[in-house]
Amino acid sequence: MFRRTATSAKERSFLHAIKLVSPFVMVVVLQAAIAGFSLEVMSSVRAYVAGEAMWSRSQKNAVYFLNLYLHSGEASQFARYRTSLAVPIGDEYARWALESDPVDIETARIGFLQGGNHPDDVPGPIWLFRYFNQVSFLKEAIREWAATDPMLLELSVFGEVIRSELKDGPIRDSGRRQFLSSRLSELNRQFTGHAERFSTVLGEGSRTIKLTLTWLNIATAAILILLLIWHTRRLVLQRLAFEDALHAEKDRLAFQASHDWLTGIANRRAFEARLQSELDGRSERSLSLILLDLDQFKAVNDNCGHLAGDRLLCQVARLLQQDRRSYDVVARLGGDEFGLILPQCPPYEAVDIAERLRRSLEGFSFAWDDRCFAVTASIGVACIAEGSTTLEEAMRRADAACYRAKEKGRNRVQVDNGKPDVVLVAPRPREAARA
Repeated sequence: MFRRTATSAKERSFLHAIKLVSPFVMVVVLQAAIAGFSLEVMSSVRAYVAGEAMWSRSQKNAVYFLNLYLHSGEASQFARYRTSLAVPIGDEYARWALESDPVDIETARIGFLQGGNHPDDVPGPIWLFRYFNQVSFLKEAIREWAATDPMLLELSVFGEVIRSELKDGPIRDSGRRQFLSSRLSELNRQFTGHAERFSTVLGEGSRTIKLTLTWLNIATAAILILLLIWHTRRLVLQRLAFEDALHAEKDRLAFQASHDWLTGIANRRAFEARLQSELDGRSERSLSLILLDLDQFKAVNDNCGHLAGDRLLCQVARLLQQDRRSYDVVARLGGDEFGLILPQCPPYEAVDIAERLRRSLEGFSFAWDDRCFAVTASIGVACIAEGSTTLEEAMRRADAACYRAKEKGRNRVQVDNGKPDVVLVAPRPREAARA
């Protein structure tokens, strides 16, 4: 059983730890995903920019080598023209494959490789084209890219035309040669315009993406920081609430340990501890001790039950607390016995307080179920003058005085001051009224 309980506690602890860190894990995963997405997008855009540079350069080279071939007739220039022309044609095939339905990934890959792109860079442009071709900057760049298709076709036809005309030797018609050369220059100018606009759009898009992704990463980092602050604050508040609850529980237990559960006043343990503290710290200050025992409590219990007796004890406790100083102590010592510690209280004042308590109780009438009971008390007063008086001796003297008050008729105050018994107040006893 203990092993199962320990295992269950460990599981709960583990689940609680997972619950605590899960928000951070989610944000960190989100941050990592955004960072990975940012790197992928920037890498793909970079691949497009690199491909555009190669595509643009190859188009210009194709025009340049074809123009050299037109004027020289050297086969090597024509071979270089065809090699250069294969680059933009490969990119063109790749775009067509990505625009087809369904998308032909393999043909697109072969086309980008023919276009001179690095094999590791090929997946990026394919991914970016497939999923982001409707983004404004990329859509405009693709439009500029597609606008060169007729020019590529014309350049390819021009190459074959020039090649066929040069089979029989150099072109001797200077006008014809000038026309072909001018047209090649015009194609080169058109290629250059589209390539520049393609590059400009990609550059602006790249900067926009960089700025957007930067702010997105900043936002997620800020969310992570705010979450950390919120979570830390929540943990601190939970800890403070736990500490407050712990202090409240400690206070409650301390109160229960030092107070009577029924009347709410101090119990015997607290009473004796305070008395010992007063005896230990007393120098020339006077200290008086009063013990009070109800005279008719048993009659109330026997006739009306313990619930009535409990009610009576609570009412007596409230009565004893009236007009007390903040440093006086009123305690229930057990049963129907109460005690008062009166620091800095000379004997005559203690006797006066005891007498006033006796009269208050004598004038108090306890009612229960249409039955009334007169309540009186036997009160013993001990005036501590000696600095060496112990707790046991002080209690014994006050208890002895209270016992003598009962012996001498109850409802009276008896003082024990180390001298022979002297009854200071001996009014006529009054018995409890009977129902």
